[in-house]
Amino acid sequence: MSSPTRSVTTMTSDATDHQLADGTTAPLVGFGTYPLKGEEGITAMVSALEAGYRYLDSAVNYENEAEVGEALRRSGVPREEVRLATKIPGRFHARELALQSLQDSADAFGVERIDVALIHWPNPSRNLYGEAWSALVEAQQEGLVETIGVSNFTEAHLERVIAESGVTPALNQVELHPMFPQDEMRAVHARLGILTQAWSPLGKRQAPFDAEPVVRAADAHGVTPAQAILRWHVQLGSMPLPKSATSDRQRTNLEVTGFSLTDDELAAISGLARAGGRISGSDPDSHEEM
Repeated sequence: MSSPTRSVTTMTSDATDHQLADGTTAPLVGFGTYPLKGEEGITAMVSALEAGYRYLDSAVNYENEAEVGEALRRSGVPREEVRLATKIPGRFHARELALQSLQDSADAFGVERIDVALIHWPNPSRNLYGEAWSALVEAQQEGLVETIGVSNFTEAHLERVIAESGVTPALNQVELHPMFPQDEMRAVHARLGILTQAWSPLGKRQAPFDAEPVVRAADAHGVTPAQAILRWHVQLGSMPLPKSATSDRQRTNLEVTGFSLTDDELAAISGLARAGGRISGSDPDSHEEM
């Protein structure tokens, strides 16, 4: 995995969407739904949709797919404008279980087709992620899923599923924030034509909002520290998935297209990387999530 270096790869395009290799698109910023559940969760997600989010990231293990679907219905936003994403958990990696998991997720969302489906973690000790990927390929061919990808995969995991199936994941969702900028994995994704999605894009409780490079960039552009970090993601080519239950913060987290960080500002924020920068402590080569 990546070591903390200061190199950056910038996005110079003024595009308002990510173009995925499978021909679909994804917005520059998506909305993370963990751990939003129940009526409060639905309210928060309706607020996010009203603020303009058009990508809701969920998972079987978030136990909120029904709430995600209900939020979309209550929001009044047309179904075709919103991409709903879910993830297959480790306990369902066997092919038939993975296919059933996908159908169950579609039923929970209340939709006929899932927009984006990922493998949540490779769980390499069980060695079944290849079966889960085969199930995703089959589900895509049958029309149950539009875009298929993975989450928390290393280069070795990616290379294996591509070699076995001949199909490259459209995206890989990984932990990525200024303390852990994932330079090496982003380079792998660029080589393979895979979109980098970022979970915990701000760094959760360790968010470096008061770090000098972030404060300086935010002040220079008249934005919040969170906006500066999310713009850093956008210019790296990463699709961040921030989560907030607060309507004002939801709106400001989307406002990342009216300014651009300089190369020096990008490099300075990337320079916050540190050895062992994962805030989760979860290494995909050993982590198990069932």
